[in-house]
Amino acid sequence: MTRILNREQNAALPPVLDAVVPGAALPGGEVEIQGANLGPIDSRIPTAFVDKSSAHVLLSRPGRLILRVPETHGAGEVQIFQGEASSNTLPLKVAQLLADDVHAVGNPAIDIAGNVYVTFSGPRGQETPVSVFRVPPDGEPEKFVTGIMNATGLAIDPSGYLYVSSRNEGTVYRVSPDGAASVYSEGMGVATGLAFDEKGDLYVGDRSGTIFKISRDRQTFVFATLEPSVAAYHLAFGLDGTLFVTGPTTSSHDNVYAIDRDGATRVYYGGLGRPQGLAVDSAGELYVAASLAGKRGIIRIERSGQASLVLAGSNLVGLALGRDGIAVLATSTAVYHVPLGIEGLRFF
Repeated sequence: MTRILNREQNAALPPVLDAVVPGAALPGGEVEIQGANLGPIDSRIPTAFVDKSSAHVLLSRPGRLILRVPETHGAGEVQIFQGEASSNTLPLKVAQLLADDVHAVGNPAIDIAGNVYVTFSGPRGQETPVSVFRVPPDGEPEKFVTGIMNATGLAIDPSGYLYVSSRNEGTVYRVSPDGAASVYSEGMGVATGLAFDEKGDLYVGDRSGTIFKISRDRQTFVFATLEPSVAAYHLAFGLDGTLFVTGPTTSSHDNVYAIDRDGATRVYYGGLGRPQGLAVDSAGELYVAASLAGKRGIIRIERSGQASLVLAGSNLVGLALGRDGIAVLATSTAVYHVPLGIEGLRFF
């Protein structure tokens, strides 16, 4: 229970921190500190630090304080000062930059060796110098694929080949480990999100309203239809073969859809703001880049139907969960990694 003390106690005692909610954030994300003695004294609000970097205080009350997370280079420890009095410290996982100067519109991808792939998509109809970057483990971003206009969705098959959709051409490309791209399938409309099921069949989200299924022998079927989206469809498979789909519309309250193996569609969770990137963990819980009750970041939707914010951050468009508990997060212009301790679901 949050502890609230009166003004006299507040002036006499140092700030006390009980919890940081959520426990992870992108730089610029807003987190709430719960505790005691966190309110202003004589009109002076407390000062906040994350890894000894100054953090802007947005709200200060006796039992709660909201701060904006700065960029850090450490383990992520929060401390509050009121004059000369200092609080205890609490951990906060702050995402670290992997690469900037990218243009992601969907989920990044992680291969079995830990390489991260992210697009430079560019404005529709405009070719960019690089289509896909590769970021090796503990390495610098490098050009990996060129010549794909408006690279959008990414997925990796059982053999380690990367697949890239072009929303401009309605084409899906297959990319070899040395970065050579060849056409895999065409005629996918406004091709955006990609995902493989446990059998190795590829699913493609056409944001104009169709989910296509491409079998391993490259036969293409209409798997399901949905409401058109104003942005990319995003796809992820669950433990039981359920395909989860998001596609933000003009509504301020959008849905996450669940599509069963026969193509029957239902609303899995409703009421999110601009839901985009998706990932599923090894326990079958779903993670969505979206807003929940006005708070933007990564939302965990449990199979029980409960939803909560697990990471605070704005402008998120995609995410991927690694085998090692490291999450890779994509904004429209940068890619970050953060040790959330959540293992991603992998079929192969």
